[in-house]
Amino acid sequence: MAETGLVLNEFQQIMEHIANGENFLLSGGAGSGKTYSLVEVIRKVIEDNPTSKVACMTYTNAAVKQIEERVNHSNLNVTTIHDFLWDNIKHFQKELKLSLVNLINNPDETRVQIETETVPNNYFDDLEDEIQYKEFLRISEGIISHDEVLILANTMFSNFPKLSDILKDKYKFIFIDEYQDTQKDVVEIFLVHLQKSSRKNIIGFFGDAMQAIYPEGIGNLDDYKGDGVGQVKEVKKEQNRRNPKLVYELANKLRVDGLVQTHSDDNAAPNMSEGVVKQGNIKFIYSVNADLQKVRDELRWDFTNAKETKELNLTHNLIAVKAGFGSLMEIYDRDRIVELKGRINREIKDKNLDIQEELTFGQVIDTVNITINPTTVIGRFLSENPELYQTARNYPFAIFKKIYLDKDQLLDDKKQDIYDENKKGSKRDNLIKHLFKIQKNIFLYQNKQFNEFLRATDYRFKLTSIADKRALKDCIDALINVEEKTIEEIIIQANDSGICTIDDKLKKFQEEKEYVYDRVKILKFKEFQNLYNYLEGMTPFSTQHKTKGDEFDNVLVILDNGRWNDYNFGYLFLNSGTESVLKRTQKIFYVCCTRARENLAVYYHNPAPNVIAKAKEWFGEANVISL
Repeated sequence: MAETGLVLNEFQQIMEHIANGENFLLSGGAGSGKTYSLVEVIRKVIEDNPTSKVACMTYTNAAVKQIEERVNHSNLNVTTIHDFLWDNIKHFQKELKLSLVNLINNPDETRVQIETETVPNNYFDDLEDEIQYKEFLRISEGIISHDEVLILANTMFSNFPKLSDILKDKYKFIFIDEYQDTQKDVVEIFLVHLQKSSRKNIIGFFGDAMQAIYPEGIGNLDDYKGDGVGQVKEVKKEQNRRNPKLVYELANKLRVDGLVQTHSDDNAAPNMSEGVVKQGNIKFIYSVNADLQKVRDELRWDFTNAKETKELNLTHNLIAVKAGFGSLMEIYDRDRIVELKGRINREIKDKNLDIQEELTFGQVIDTVNITINPTTVIGRFLSENPELYQTARNYPFAIFKKIYLDKDQLLDDKKQDIYDENKKGSKRDNLIKHLFKIQKNIFLYQNKQFNEFLRATDYRFKLTSIADKRALKDCIDALINVEEKTIEEIIIQANDSGICTIDDKLKKFQEEKEYVYDRVKILKFKEFQNLYNYLEGMTPFSTQHKTKGDEFDNVLVILDNGRWNDYNFGYLFLNSGTESVLKRTQKIFYVCCTRARENLAVYYHNPAPNVIAKAKEWFGEANVISL
């Protein structure tokens, strides 16, 4: 134990808990250097335990890559939580099948379901490839996806204690980064089920409860703090290395967990300058006309520099038009004809109607005889898009009824890097994945990664002469400078030149989702390029959720909930309203503010007088500006 009166730093406190055989939690505010501490702890436990294996799990593939680069050691296994758990259960197929059957047949478990509702114990015994983990879900075929891995792993560790023995024997240390984003199923595995094993190991969590902005995450470990078996000892990391003084002091006013950040005592920290804490700038700007260009003009920042300046909006919908992919968003997020199809499917099921397979969508609409109110969202959409509606009516219902559209199919960004489009967990559909492949291959060429380019493409020239190389350059240039060409024209052009071959996945998409393909193919390819640039961080725009973990010199936060009822910025300033909405809004605003390394500005359209009064209290009267 530490000597009385001796103040240990966070690293020393963690190492003392490890020496005592205690699980621990490092709680650190934004910009405190939690990943640095994680890396420091990993290096030390490997040094002190040269024969022991260390597991480190984190939320994203990008974070996996970052930690692997910082600690390159054969004893360390860094992975996402999903991949780690799957690796530790996938070889126990008998138990996997039984657990999956029990989950399907459990009426209290609504997250794992199948059309037949209940199944016999031997339901999966005759699978050709056994239970598999892929990026899509087909439970009846034994294929589980992202979410089901966590549920299934929790069930197996709960029912088969031997799994805990095996895992503890394999890893003496298990560290979970960004724990607040981890689902409760995962935390239960490590702090409940593993503790039933008499084997010894250490579980360490790193994160920040105030940055718990995803609804599926556990948020905090308050229920597991204490002195009981398997519980965690909390270590607080209070110094801030990123934000200037005015920013972290504003952020302190938002925290609700008692952690108060101070400046770093490291003169080399980014928010220090020659031993002096940077003050930074904060502004609260409001107006009645919602003219964001006036706000940008007032700030005088370089909004063309996406690496240094970001405008944060709550939703992709608020960004899409500004970033130039509004039509794609309209298709994937607001197609009311596909929404009508959903209503039709429910009517058929509820009324137990017998629909002939050869009927068109239009004939089924007439058969079901559903009433479409012209004043509803669907009714207005149909009247505003008569040609599209007529086209949809002509599609075979057997195919059309299976079409599903969601903005995640367009915008989902769960990937490790620019090369990794098929990572497990990605929800992009195969059309969008194909368009990303085209852009990826262009990226490889532009960055002179020619070996990777040739492996990824079916380029027909052998590049044995200068003329070959010039022809290739012309092909690439034509795909970069697309002028007014449509998405379909570029798909064909990329295929014909060998830059990106039309594969079976795209062909299947064209056949099974012809309606969606027909809507997308006529859009200008420039629009997809705008989407690509947005998702790769090459525009000044970002959603407030997506920016977590990033930092920029200049941050403009737009306080507009975009008709999303989960958030309310009025509640934020008045500390009122529904508690769950208030907490959710506090956390997203905290995350946004703490992205700023130099300057922070917040814009609020037409705020109430008491909101302005609170802004003056938080930002200082001189920093509240009316335009």
